[in-house]
Amino acid sequence: MTKNVRVRFAPSPTGPLHIGGVRTALFNYLFAKKHNGTFILRIEDTDQNRYVEGAEKYIIDALKWCNMPFDEGPNTNEKFGPYRQSERKPLYKAYAEELIASGNAYYAFDTAEELNFQRKDHEANKKTFIYNWHNRLKLNNSLSLSAEDTQAKLDAGDDYVIRFKSPQDETLHLKDIIRGDIKIDTNILDDKVLFKSDGMPTYHLANIVDDHLMEISHVIRGEEWLPSLALHYQLYQAFGWDAPEFAHLPLILKPTGKGKLSKRDGDKLGFPVFPLLWEDPKTNEISRGYKEDGYFADAMVNFLAFLGWNPGTEQEIFNMEELIAAFDLKKVNKSGARFDPDKIKWFNHHYMKEQNNDELADIFKNSRPELADIDTSYIAMTVDLIKERATFVSDFWDLTSFFFVTPTVYDAKASKKALKEGTADLMNEVISLLNANTHFTVETLQTEIKGWITSNEISFGKVMMPLRLALVGALQGPDVFDIIYMIGKNETVKRIENLIKTI
Repeated sequence: MTKNVRVRFAPSPTGPLHIGGVRTALFNYLFAKKHNGTFILRIEDTDQNRYVEGAEKYIIDALKWCNMPFDEGPNTNEKFGPYRQSERKPLYKAYAEELIASGNAYYAFDTAEELNFQRKDHEANKKTFIYNWHNRLKLNNSLSLSAEDTQAKLDAGDDYVIRFKSPQDETLHLKDIIRGDIKIDTNILDDKVLFKSDGMPTYHLANIVDDHLMEISHVIRGEEWLPSLALHYQLYQAFGWDAPEFAHLPLILKPTGKGKLSKRDGDKLGFPVFPLLWEDPKTNEISRGYKEDGYFADAMVNFLAFLGWNPGTEQEIFNMEELIAAFDLKKVNKSGARFDPDKIKWFNHHYMKEQNNDELADIFKNSRPELADIDTSYIAMTVDLIKERATFVSDFWDLTSFFFVTPTVYDAKASKKALKEGTADLMNEVISLLNANTHFTVETLQTEIKGWITSNEISFGKVMMPLRLALVGALQGPDVFDIIYMIGKNETVKRIENLIKTI
């Protein structure tokens, strides 16, 4: 690839960043880094009516959490700044007027009432109203009005929009890296509004102007923007600019595989659809986030990479560096990618095993008031013993509580299975062995107790099950001898004695 790669992630600050937006940002980031290019964040806030306070910060925080720092963006290396479209407002009017001067756009003075009349009239005749070549000369615009009348309206301050003049009887030949060649009949296209009556550009104009001025080489965006591709290509042609290469990513589908993933799906099935927790500033409604639900950023990124992309190998676990090395837009699928809540848990379980015990211990300790006075190094040792069985840090307490709290009740089903005639005598023998042990290590404990069981031809279950029940309160947990070593001789003896009293 010879051109200087520059890609942009351009979300609108209208609420929290959806997981689909995170996937779009990730694919842009991977592509940029793969080609030693530049990853840009641009905030597309031209629609001020939908602007939500705090949404921009949320977007930036989400990218940071996912370890996808942008090279250029708001308050960061503003080489082509500003990077908020609302701060670029003075730029767009001149470009809209340039299109009018070249004959590629026109002023439209139609009122909301006039347009509504046209829609209803078409509906009455079982037709769909489209503002384009077949009726624009009959409507209230600078193509149907004389130059004098048009200027008079402008001088009088009449409200207007600027529309793109879509060509008639042409076939557009478009290219998409993922979808290949695309043909579009221009007769089906409407004359999109480029500049609104409130003095702000629409997404279409601002997007093209900014991509050109910021020297964007590749536009990698969601499939929902595919219908806009024809207009965007035509705008590049109308300005006489070279168009970037386009790649439209497949939709992220519901877990059922039918329809686009939405917040409602997450609420219904019990999983987040946002990277971070979000509190709506207007309604105070709180939406769950993957971070706060206990997912690791690396796990979420690894999972999202496989939503629509496949490396062509059996490998599933990729760190960011490996993803960058393997990523190729030509290996992105056209068809939608089904969101699997269980699969992201699988990734999180894997990354749990890779985490540093001390860091996990800190998180665990801060989450449980019962651990406030417990030494963190001891907690880390317990974490090391159980983390392979955990998916989230929130699982730790159920897996480790017996390391910190003496059991006071015993699982009924386990008790029935473990406690037999002669169990009390066997447990007293174990106490004697423990008291006689002078080198209290996992190895010596294992050797002495297992040796005693073998030499006396006792069934292992008759000893090990009630011993585990005494230590844990149930027939679960890591290796018995690890537990004995961790809680110590005195506590072990105390717990066995407590069990004997119940027999």
